[in-house]
Amino acid sequence: MLITHTIHSTTNTIKMKKCMHLLVFLFMPVLLLSQIAEGIAVVRPKETDSVLTNPGIGFNTFQHFNGDSLFPGSGWEEGYPIKYQNYNGTLLNKDYPPATIAYWRVYWKFIEPEQGKYRWDLIDQALDSARKRGQKLLLRIAPYGTGAERDVPAWYRKMVGTNTNFTYNNPVNKWMADPEDPRYVTYFGGMIRALGSRYDSHPSLEGVDLSIIGAWGEGGGSELLSRHTMEALVDAYTGSFRLTPLYVLIMDEKTNKYANSKGVRTGWRADCLGDLGFWAKEQNGWTHMHDFYPQSIIEYGLQDVWKTNPVSFEICGTFLQWRDVQQYNEEDVKYIFSEALKWHISSFNAKSSPVPAEWQPLVEEWLKKMGYRFVLKSFSYNKVVNHKKTISLRTWWENKGVAPCYNNYPLTIRLKNADRTWPLTTDANIRTWLPGDNMYNKYLTVPLNIPAGQYDIQVGITDSKTGKPAIKLAIEGRDAEGWYTMGKIRIL
Repeated sequence: MLITHTIHSTTNTIKMKKCMHLLVFLFMPVLLLSQIAEGIAVVRPKETDSVLTNPGIGFNTFQHFNGDSLFPGSGWEEGYPIKYQNYNGTLLNKDYPPATIAYWRVYWKFIEPEQGKYRWDLIDQALDSARKRGQKLLLRIAPYGTGAERDVPAWYRKMVGTNTNFTYNNPVNKWMADPEDPRYVTYFGGMIRALGSRYDSHPSLEGVDLSIIGAWGEGGGSELLSRHTMEALVDAYTGSFRLTPLYVLIMDEKTNKYANSKGVRTGWRADCLGDLGFWAKEQNGWTHMHDFYPQSIIEYGLQDVWKTNPVSFEICGTFLQWRDVQQYNEEDVKYIFSEALKWHISSFNAKSSPVPAEWQPLVEEWLKKMGYRFVLKSFSYNKVVNHKKTISLRTWWENKGVAPCYNNYPLTIRLKNADRTWPLTTDANIRTWLPGDNMYNKYLTVPLNIPAGQYDIQVGITDSKTGKPAIKLAIEGRDAEGWYTMGKIRIL
């Protein structure tokens, strides 16, 4: 009896399991199909691995523009008016990536050669040249460099005298003028205020370095400034550039935190990426990469700035100096690049000096992560637009870069037929698309006067003034105008 009961029990269990499996099998198609409603098209574009040249990110040209010949050898020149080259019609750079930013650093003496008389024509020409080469201008007006030929303006030197043995000056700070002399704030700060009055929000100006003291305007000795002087110099910038981003040099905790508290667009920059030992023998092993940047980014309150404002670096020396003088190997270069990505780099000034052929693959992989890189993972919409005239748009994006885009280029959907196009500008704010996944879902209203018929539905991230696509996506299918076609849609 025990055996018979066990057999019957086992048989019933098997029958129940079979019934459950059958029920699951019967209902599974319904469950799966119900996840995507009937009449909805879902497009999953194919990702591309190519290097993308996009606004505000990547390499900078330095004292040069796209298409110019690079600096010869391993050296460079800075601080002087640009030496314009004949443009041969190409925007390609030999041994150097194409750039959307042209960086120009010039000394105060060239911008204000006479007191109160500014050479705005020099800046106007640089802005116009950048625009014509598909770039925007990043500008620093440094108060001085080193040596008599890189001094403050002659009229200012005559005013304050030749003595440079003032308080706190030393070989590291390299001060050519006493910042605590009230005339320094009055005249250098006055020039900066005049600069902002003329150029703030200029469409071809990418940004302005907040440069207040020290050789090349790098801020050496900023921690020694009195509170009054520091704030007055910073205020000359933050009070004058309310719309154009400011790039604040990494200087000291007091100065950087004050600049970032002013409620304007303040990113930051550092001018010696790659120093693994340039001056280590003279400085007891001290290096920028190991002993200054990691600590200062945290201590100066800069670690989260990248979420809303750009981070830019400049190479220490040049790539050829890395290889030939410092004897860096591939692992050294990989380490430097990975640290910059960790610090959320968006742009990089390699000083228009050649990238060695053996490191070009490393540079290309670095560029794929620098700044933002938008992959459209999924794009869904209703295939037919009825009398309600709405498109139910659902999009999933992945930012595979290390930073957002800091300018709000509109996400635009375009309907296109053989006769004309109909752009539908969305309210998506791509400045909030941090690294990782991002969603944008919206009911878009189609114009009431759009003719019935079949259209291509396209997507693009566009320039707000021209309406043309401005940002390349990391997907296949970009057409000659810069749009990406997702499929067909019928308007009733």
